[in-house]
Amino acid sequence: MPGVLSEATTSELSEALLTGASPERIERLPLPAEFLAAHLKAEDADMFRGVEDKDVRKSLRVGRVPMPELAPDEVVVAVMASSINYNTVWSAMFEPIPTFRFLSQFARQGGWASRHDLPHQVVGSDGAGVIVRVGSGVRHWKVGDHVVVSPAYVDDQEPASHADGMLGAEQRAWGFETNFGGLAEYSVVRVNQLVPKPAHLTWEEAACNTLCAGTAYRMLVSDRGARMKQGDVVLVWGAAGGLGGYAVQFVRNGGGIPVGVVGSPEKAEALRALGCEIVIDRSEIGLTADVADDPARVIEVGRRLGGIIRERVGRDPDIVFEHVGRATFGVSVFVVRRGGVVVTCGSSTGYHHLFDNRYLWMKLKRIIGSHVANLQEQWDTNRLLELGAVVPTMSAVYPLSDVAEAARVVQTNQHIGKIAVLCGAPRTGLGVTDPRLRARIGEDRLNPLRGRSPGPGEV
Repeated sequence: MPGVLSEATTSELSEALLTGASPERIERLPLPAEFLAAHLKAEDADMFRGVEDKDVRKSLRVGRVPMPELAPDEVVVAVMASSINYNTVWSAMFEPIPTFRFLSQFARQGGWASRHDLPHQVVGSDGAGVIVRVGSGVRHWKVGDHVVVSPAYVDDQEPASHADGMLGAEQRAWGFETNFGGLAEYSVVRVNQLVPKPAHLTWEEAACNTLCAGTAYRMLVSDRGARMKQGDVVLVWGAAGGLGGYAVQFVRNGGGIPVGVVGSPEKAEALRALGCEIVIDRSEIGLTADVADDPARVIEVGRRLGGIIRERVGRDPDIVFEHVGRATFGVSVFVVRRGGVVVTCGSSTGYHHLFDNRYLWMKLKRIIGSHVANLQEQWDTNRLLELGAVVPTMSAVYPLSDVAEAARVVQTNQHIGKIAVLCGAPRTGLGVTDPRLRARIGEDRLNPLRGRSPGPGEV
């Protein structure tokens, strides 16, 4: 949606960043004492108690917050754009628990962690921007670098983190289980969250990828996930959503056959724009909200879905890409082939899953839990974005002042793909430093879902 504007500040540092100032000049300019940020207040944590519609527009605020102090292993990023993920919706609903509890638990470590326990929480787990300060312990990054931020907030002094960054007991989701998230003009992030920004993408396009694309990569491609191979049939629930749009691309790129499930003709059309040829509407299989509570109906829906997949593809799915949770999980376990894999990273419809265990143990199926991505997986994902082999799933852009409306679109499942939010960037279309590559890939290829979600003022 060209022309969307943010409400970025007009400080001298902001002006310098937008006019391409040298790193030396950026470093000389003072950081603001306060900045605009989307945040929650601890005093509001009980506001939805007994309320059926926990409307995030009532809890998510935009206002000035103080600039945090910088730890030695951190950088300050001037966030040009961010995006809405479902964890921000959870935070703003204060479910399943208020995320202020995470901040309090983190602060018990003492030291630099104590900064996070504040009466406000800056949320957001995606970001693209410019490094404006580096901590004393930072070696491989410098002021002026264009970066995107991984949401995996990893403690690199934990032994388990050296086997896999996601295995450390102190691993957290940035902007969800920590403070100082990405839906703000500035953020403080650990240096082991940084990934180079793809030079051909705009700020808002780049800001949409890290959490969802990295998560989908680990689930499907990484040796810690389903290890998808050529020819695999992959059932993708919520295939037109933030995670699903990247999953479909990874399946196609890897020589697999994506089978996408969506909830409307509009989402089916969007999914085909991403190259998914086999699309199933939930109405075709009779999947309603109450199916999960009835084991017989779960099997009935599973048989119907399996029949459709066999008719259109020729066999049962080898992998089920699962993040919907309670509403679909029993069907997923039933429908995946003998010896197949259900890989799960979330439960947006509920955490308590019911499934018939006979179909798991007697048919030697597997369930793999997956969470975000380690830094190497994020860099591998980013390389595919840099090559244009994977493209952003951005469908709408909102200014930071309308971030609550953007979150409401995701909360009510009106979105397709990802919703971007301009933070420091004053308008869309900025941030491209390799226009030749962009032209070679093509605008239509880079923005297959643009305009397919409600924009500002359309909610």
